[in-house]
Amino acid sequence: MKCPFCGHLETQVVETRVSEDADFIRRRRQCGHCEKRFTTYERPEVSFPAVVKKDGRRVDYVPAKLRASFALALRKRPVSTEQVDAAIERIEEKLLNLGVREIPAARLGEMVMRELKKLDKVAYIRFASVYRSFEDIDEFRALVDEVRR
Repeated sequence: MKCPFCGHLETQVVETRVSEDADFIRRRRQCGHCEKRFTTYERPEVSFPAVVKKDGRRVDYVPAKLRASFALALRKRPVSTEQVDAAIERIEEKLLNLGVREIPAARLGEMVMRELKKLDKVAYIRFASVYRSFEDIDEFRALVDEVRR
């Protein structure tokens, strides 16, 4: 690896440590030329599938958008940050395990609704009412009746 101080291409690893949660590896390196030390971090690269919108456009999966959707649906609801983080983690794990390059936005939306339904029924109804874009009050009523059962 190139030394950030002098640009020399030969460096040696003098110490390696795995992080507490095993998410990354920290390495101390020393330049063979200027002998200065520096730290590097190694972590696995993950690649989420692209999201295919209703109109056929393909967009990158953006974790912040998913979190914002949860935040909006759960606004002023008694759900902890830890619960939201766990739900998002489950969705992202499913996305990675699908092993596909693209996922329809509708399928991602269904994943979100399943997680919200487990967390908070009111948040589920909020999200579903926008996501499914109901045409009339009867469709909304049917959703509420479904949740009550």
